[in-house]
Amino acid sequence: MSTRGGAPATRGNACPCAGATLARLIQPAVLTALAGGAQHGYRIVASLAASPVMAGSRPDPTGVYRVLRSMERRGLVVGAWDLSDSGPARRRYRLTPAGRRCLGRWVQTLAEYHRAIRGLLAAARKASAAPAGHAKRREGNAP
Repeated sequence: MSTRGGAPATRGNACPCAGATLARLIQPAVLTALAGGAQHGYRIVASLAASPVMAGSRPDPTGVYRVLRSMERRGLVVGAWDLSDSGPARRRYRLTPAGRRCLGRWVQTLAEYHRAIRGLLAAARKASAAPAGHAKRREGNAP
C-alpha cells in the first residue's frame, strides 16, 4: 500500500512516526467498504483513498487486489466477474457472512487499540512536555 503524503522520509521510506503504518489496517478498511454492498475493485480502491486510514494517499491498486484475493481465499469476501459487451470484465466483490463476523471482531480489536492509543497519547504528551533531563532527575540519575 502506498503511504505517501506529508510524511517525513527516512532512506526513501515514509517514517512510521508520521502514521505510515496505518495502511496496515487495510483489511478492516476493505471489509468496511464492502459492508455497504458489493463493489468493483476500483471502487474499493477509491473508497480506501477517501478513508482516514490512508491519510489522503491513494492505495496501490495492486496491493488492494492482493489483499482482496487473500481475503477471498480465507472466505471473507466472494468475487465474481461482471462481463460487459462494451468494456473489459470487472471483478465485483461482496462480503460473506464470515467476512461480516470478521469485521465485527475488527470493531472490537480497533476499540481496544483506540483505548490503548488514548493512554499512550496521554503519556506521550506528558513526556514530550517535560523539560529535558526531567526523567533522569526524577529517577535519581542526575548529577
